[in-house]
Amino acid sequence: MSPSIPPPWVLRHPLWPLVALHVPMAAQMPVYTILGMDGPPGDPVLAVLAAALGLALQLRHSLAAARGERPAGWPWTLSILALIANVPLWWYGSDWQSLTIFTLASVVMLLRGRLMLVAAATQILLNPVKEVTAMLRDGSETVWQALLLGLYPFFGAIVFAGALVGGARLVRLLNELEATRTELAAGAVGEERVRVSRDLHDLLGQSLSAISLKGDLALRLLGKDTSAARAEIESLTGVARDALHGVRAITRDEHAVSLRTEIDGAAALLGAAGIDTRLDVADLPPLSTSARNALAWAIREGTTNLLRHSEARTCAITLSRHQGTVRLEIVNDGIRATTPPTPAPAPAAPLSPAAPLSPAASLSPSPHGSGLAGVAERARAASGTWLTTVHDGLFRLSVEVPEEVV
Repeated sequence: MSPSIPPPWVLRHPLWPLVALHVPMAAQMPVYTILGMDGPPGDPVLAVLAAALGLALQLRHSLAAARGERPAGWPWTLSILALIANVPLWWYGSDWQSLTIFTLASVVMLLRGRLMLVAAATQILLNPVKEVTAMLRDGSETVWQALLLGLYPFFGAIVFAGALVGGARLVRLLNELEATRTELAAGAVGEERVRVSRDLHDLLGQSLSAISLKGDLALRLLGKDTSAARAEIESLTGVARDALHGVRAITRDEHAVSLRTEIDGAAALLGAAGIDTRLDVADLPPLSTSARNALAWAIREGTTNLLRHSEARTCAITLSRHQGTVRLEIVNDGIRATTPPTPAPAPAAPLSPAAPLSPAASLSPSPHGSGLAGVAERARAASGTWLTTVHDGLFRLSVEVPEEVV
């Protein structure tokens, strides 16, 4: 695997490289002053104290800029930094130049608009103009030589101050990136929890209903027809085994559902429950994976709700095509009168999860993707719509998805 860019330790401790960038610039000034690189040696105590104070002030500004803010009392600290950087410059010359770089960086970090441009331009030009003027006054260099030599402090200030400003902004960017990664990771974990919760609910809901139904039927048949009871028990163990395989697949996000299998399974389960079931799904169109999954899970959840929350005697499952869409409808009677029926909306009303829910739907209010909320999520994932209504003693679950040929 290729190494991370930047290295992982920089991502974990982004402030340390920024601090390390400041230290050599601050150390440069007292070293040059003590050695007398430009003129006679200066006072070492004054140079060290001034460098330490300039470093502290600049770090305060840079660390605040890395957080995307300006420190409290920044006008005073910026003024102090400008004074200790620029006033001794007239005595110590270019030996003192590193502190002017700090001042330039702080001006760009703290000031805004036209004031920042004027102050930055003044700070950039101050030392080069002073150097060129001194060379011309001494007559040691020609005009062109003096101008060329003046370019070094001019571009040097821009480059080094730009490094400080860029370093602070890079740290801020890294912090924002890390915060975004943390937020995305938390979102991914939340989405995975929703998916597992939704799929487990939808898978186990029908499986457990089938196990309960077949277990009750086997108990009733034990005293009357032993072979039939044995067959139901064998079927029950098969349902339990399939549910176990499904749970394992869900945890690995490998669980796939088949529209035809779900239709056949729903018909068999409803028939075993003594419900007169009518299927009108002969012409199954080719669909995209998301659309096929949305319809298959809708059949599973609709069947589960029917068995658990109604006393149905008849059920109709219809799959139809109309103007580029595929519409699934599950209609059953036997609604338990626990909640006043909800009137059906006008036919022109759009299918929407915000539509009034039936008593069956009201039993699955969880925001975590369970129950009919899971049907709504899958319908939205397939760019489809859904609706539940209660009208004339019938409960109707409708799911409509675009017909996308694969």
